[in-house]
Parts: sequence; structure tokens; C-alpha cells
Amino acid sequence: MAPTRTLLNGLLGAAALLLSVQPSVAAADRQTVDYHGLRLALPADWRVVDLDRDPGACLRLDLPTLYLGHAGTQSECTGRAVASRADTLHLEPLDGAPERADVPTVTVETATALPEAPHPSASNELRYALLRPGVMATVSYGAAPDAVRRVLSRARALDPSAPAPRPAAPAVAHGGSDHRGVQEAFKGEGFDACTAPTQKAMDTWRADSPFRAIGIYIGGRARACAQPQLTARWVERQAAAGWHLMPIWVGPQPWNSSSTGLSTDPSEADGQGREAAEGAVDAARSLGMAEGTVLYNDLEHYTDRATWDAPVVAYLTSWTQRLHELGFRSAAYVSVSSGVKALSDHYHQAPQAMPDVLWAARWNLSASVGDADMGLPAGTDQWAGPRRAHQFRGDHDATYGGVTINIDRSRVDVDPAALGPVGGVLPLS
Repeated sequence: MAPTRTLLNGLLGAAALLLSVQPSVAAADRQTVDYHGLRLALPADWRVVDLDRDPGACLRLDLPTLYLGHAGTQSECTGRAVASRADTLHLEPLDGAPERADVPTVTVETATALPEAPHPSASNELRYALLRPGVMATVSYGAAPDAVRRVLSRARALDPSAPAPRPAAPAVAHGGSDHRGVQEAFKGEGFDACTAPTQKAMDTWRADSPFRAIGIYIGGRARACAQPQLTARWVERQAAAGWHLMPIWVGPQPWNSSSTGLSTDPSEADGQGREAAEGAVDAARSLGMAEGTVLYNDLEHYTDRATWDAPVVAYLTSWTQRLHELGFRSAAYVSVSSGVKALSDHYHQAPQAMPDVLWAARWNLSASVGDADMGLPAGTDQWAGPRRAHQFRGDHDATYGGVTINIDRSRVDVDPAALGPVGGVLPLS
């Protein structure tokens, strides 16, 4: 069976307990939680996770949850894409909050002063720097942010007469420098993880693991995990250390979901592809990635090819064309038994609109980008040359230098400079 990496709502994980702040039940349909001078009324079915007491907890985006405190290692994260996004809220002190480049941040005085209209977000995530309580609030949602924004906007100060704290300046990212080194030519093994590892983990794996490439989920409405480590500075440090970065966008998927689904109508899927490309470029630029960078679209496995092949091809070719217009290169992560077949069958109809790089998922433990392992016809010219990656093992724990990360493992053979100019941009050197 071809791999799929969807998180299931029934797998709750081990970090669903509040260990330092005890909620009290105020009514049958809600619970109250006090944090950092704020009192919040939550729906009764929400989890409450104390990250200070459980630093390995994953900030999952598919389970309704209140997360409290700065994120830790997120060592418990698995999965990559979610079939349904949930409402989540992450509260942490402003002092020490990361400078997230992948989420728009708005500064307001208090939770009751949220802007009436939420800031547009291609990844269904927003951040509010609340100055008076000194709290950074990150909101994640499914189809619309209204419900979780109401939870935040109705938070009350425990002591309204107390003087306002003097928090540090809000951690708002303004984009990084132009990191052209993030995608030098690379041939070898790489890995991807649901959330960007800590700097300590990256340094350890750079020294002790066989990997020199890493796939990083920079956004998209179906992204499974929050990315508190992912900043422009993080990207800069990995590029300087010699990592080849594979930025991944997790847009609408070939399944029926109001929050994460791809349209079955090819003309609508075409528009979704353009929208995904624009969101991915905004995220990549915020992280300091240069024009010409290859951006990967994660499109998960599907079984009903009669329904999904046409919209999938429309979506990924539109994604490619819009990226080219914006000066970036295109790649697609697709399963050998579905997306690869769809793209391969249509390759010669519009080769100029096909992704520049193909990343095939086939968990056969063969670290090769040959035609057979990629699911392509023998001797084909499709994605010939350094334009391929093969994810040959999925969803397993790997330990190097005493640091364990849940990863997927790939063989990568990609040279952006060999792909030729795009959008009037010269090849990377």
C-alpha cells in the first residue's frame, strides 16, 4: 500500500494533561483555565497541555487544544498532513516568544481589542501579541477563525486593577536576508520531520547522522504541526551549516474536507494551485529564501484516481506556473501509486507546466531515484537529470548522537542550478 501520513483524530498522544494549571468546570459545555493573569472559558472537549511540564509535547493542529508556555523539543510529533484542522490556541509569555516568520503577527493592547477582521492567513494560523498581559497568542483554525478568536477575545484579566506588566517587545518577524545557500546542489540522503528540530538537534545530527538535506514544512492549510522553531534565523543557521533545505507547503489535499480538501472540479483546483503558490512564496520570502528556490507541494496519496487525477494535475500544474511567474521553482511530493501516475500520464501534454522536481513516496526501503523506484516508465526522459527525490522509508524514530526524531527518509538528487532560469531569474550558483 502506498504511504499516507495523515494524523488520525483518535490518536490523542500522551500530552493531553494539564499538569500545573487545573481547569475548573464552570458549566456542562465549558471549562475555565487561568494563565498569566488571564481567565479563559474553553469548550469542554478541548485538551489543555502544559508545555512547561511536558516540553516534548507536540503542538498538533488536528485536536482542539489550549497549549500553555513556550514550546519545547516537540519530540513527540508524528505525521505530516491532517484530514481536518481543529481550533487550537497557544499562549506563551511575550518574553521569549519566537520570531515566527510563517505566521502573521498583530500587536494589540489586550485580548478584548482584537481587530474585527482577522488578518488573511494561507496556513490558517494567526498570532496576537497581547501587550497588557504580556502574552503571545497563536490561533489555529479549520475553515474559519471565528470560534477560536471568540475564546481569546472573551478572556478576562484576573485582576483588572493591577498595573499592566512591561513585556519585552513583541517577537514579530520582518523577513530575513537572502539565503541563497539553502539549496546548493545535493545528492545523498535527507529526512523530513513534522516540526523543525531544535538547533541543538540539528547540530548533533549534522555531526553524527548520514543526512545533509532536510524537508521543512513552511505552511499550508493541511500542515499537521505548529512550527515554533521555524524562523528566518533558523533557516540562516542551517544554510550556513551546509544543510540542503527542502521547503514544503501542505495545501489542499485529495480528500473531502471543508478545511483541508482539494476541489474535485479541475477549474477550482486550478485556482487552489495558484493560491497555494502565492502562500508558499510569501512564507519562503519571510524565511529569507531566495528567488529560484525549489518549493515542494505535499499532496498525499489517494485511491480514487477516476475522481482525483484531473484536479490533482490541474492543481499541481497551476502551482508550477504561478511559482514560475513569481520567480520560484516547483516540486511535487506525490505517491507512486497515485500522484506520480497522474503527472506521468499527462507529462507530454504540457511538460513546461510540470513540476521542475518530482519527489516520489514509495516506502520500499530502496535508496534510489531510478525509474522503477520513482514509479516512472523505464528509460523515460521524465524528470531526468538531477530533478528527483525518493522517500523510501516513512514515519520512524531515528537516533543519532543521542537525539531521537520521528522522520521520513529520502534519497535526493536535486540541483537547482541545472533546472535553468525561471521567471526571469538567473539560476542559483
